[in-house]
Amino acid sequence: MRLKKAVAKMLERERICRVATADGAGRPHVVPVCHVVHGGKIYFATERGSRKIRDLEANPRAAVAVDVYSEEWSHLLGVTVQGTVRLVRAGSEFRALRKRLYDKYPQYPEEAAISERDDVFVEVTPTQVSEWGLS
Repeated sequence: MRLKKAVAKMLERERICRVATADGAGRPHVVPVCHVVHGGKIYFATERGSRKIRDLEANPRAAVAVDVYSEEWSHLLGVTVQGTVRLVRAGSEFRALRKRLYDKYPQYPEEAAISERDDVFVEVTPTQVSEWGLS
């Protein structure tokens, strides 16, 4: 499934998203992450041993939510993406994704450096998209 242009732009522009995963028993887990969008897919990095990775190894599906709140509810904006997941553990693809994340978030290298030894990138390929306020 391709992201609509307005959805992709919002996802690219926003600085944080919430990622929901579930383990093999269906127990949910939701956390905020910094993300990038490339080629119609959403990417974020996390530690190899994190709960997200354990969940995704057992259940390779995730949901991503990005929203912009306003006290004027007619201005609420948001996107929820459900999708399948692939883990990128090392190599040139890992390094290219790290560069994209570092370009969007220049504080990353100093505050939370990402290494092929300790971290993994999560790729979310959209299978279902819900949006509000973007039309």
